[in-house]
Amino acid sequence: MARIVMKFGGTSVADLDRIRNVAARVKAQADQGDEVAVVVSAMAGTTNQLVDWCQKLSPLFDAREYDAVVATGEQVTAGLLAIALQALGQDARSFAGWQVPVTTDGQHGKARINGIEGADLIARMAQGQIPVVAGFQGLGPDQRITTLGRGGSDTSAVALAAALKADRCDIYTDVDGVYTTDPRIVAKARKLSKITYEEMLELASVGAKVLQTRSVELAMKERVRVQVLSSFSDAPGTMVVDEEDALEQEIVAGIAYSRDEAKITVRRVPDRPGIAAAIFVPLAEAHINVDMIVQNVAEDGTTDMTFTVGKADLPRATAVLEQARQGIGYAEIMTDQNVAKLSVVGVGMRSHAGVAGTMFRTLAERGINIQVISTSEIKVSVLVSAEYTELAVRALHTAYELDA
Repeated sequence: MARIVMKFGGTSVADLDRIRNVAARVKAQADQGDEVAVVVSAMAGTTNQLVDWCQKLSPLFDAREYDAVVATGEQVTAGLLAIALQALGQDARSFAGWQVPVTTDGQHGKARINGIEGADLIARMAQGQIPVVAGFQGLGPDQRITTLGRGGSDTSAVALAAALKADRCDIYTDVDGVYTTDPRIVAKARKLSKITYEEMLELASVGAKVLQTRSVELAMKERVRVQVLSSFSDAPGTMVVDEEDALEQEIVAGIAYSRDEAKITVRRVPDRPGIAAAIFVPLAEAHINVDMIVQNVAEDGTTDMTFTVGKADLPRATAVLEQARQGIGYAEIMTDQNVAKLSVVGVGMRSHAGVAGTMFRTLAERGINIQVISTSEIKVSVLVSAEYTELAVRALHTAYELDA
């Protein structure tokens, strides 16, 4: 007997037929003798509709009331799935986040989980009941409902699995696992049977949308075994595991891309100590995440600072820099939204040289100019013109011998 947390995303519960399908899948797992808890997202499109209503009533809405509204999507799904399970003769009960309770900090709209009380759910599961928990939400220190930000149901599921000391957290989505790259771009992309936490974290952070970044961080920290599966097929999925469990690891696990980047160049900045802080501290204080950074120093005592931010953050970032212009002393700001970030990820990079060289040579052979480069221990990322995204992904996938 195993203890399993099963999480179903919005497309998996998009309508009543799909909710019935999920209920049958959950009951089949319980019928094997396993103790099962379920975490659900809102039905596909529901959260967008709720957010749109908030914005139409007031662009400067109260974040606490926003959370009260958007959290209802998951609560509806949890109740419906509990009803569907009961219709199959399975004892089940829905839980809103505050009923578990899932406690969070007070950052409404992007709260972080502080803790989950798992004792009551464990007792219910031991008696054969299936708790169906609304994901994406919790209870803040002011006793108000909080939400965890987009993709937060994945984080809810992993956190619940850790609290329940589950043997596994199965994340059901509309894809049947983690691929070497986006199969919509590269027909020869291969599904991976295993991937390490670190590789999955890097892929999630640079554009792969299979798992939400915070959920992978939490899984790695709490050592929760995560499996990515499809709600629409019985094909084997991808297991996210410790590095020592991923035998015969390839040098490169996958190629990711993101079109959600924007490039900012701050021109002719005085080249003096503290100038980087003058640029990046105000951005950090405005909660704008800066990713890739490159600095070019000229002979006249000035420097150009180029970096990337999320495309959605570009207007705020330029506004912050305009406000700080006097303290920075730059000549002008140039922006470019027509860019894409390409990333090559693999733990095998630690012990193999030449991975970056292969990337640069492959792009050069196809006439693709690299604008910015950043690296980590198991990742190399470059910024290129967005028009070359698909060509570059296909070329890199072949260059690293990832084609099926």
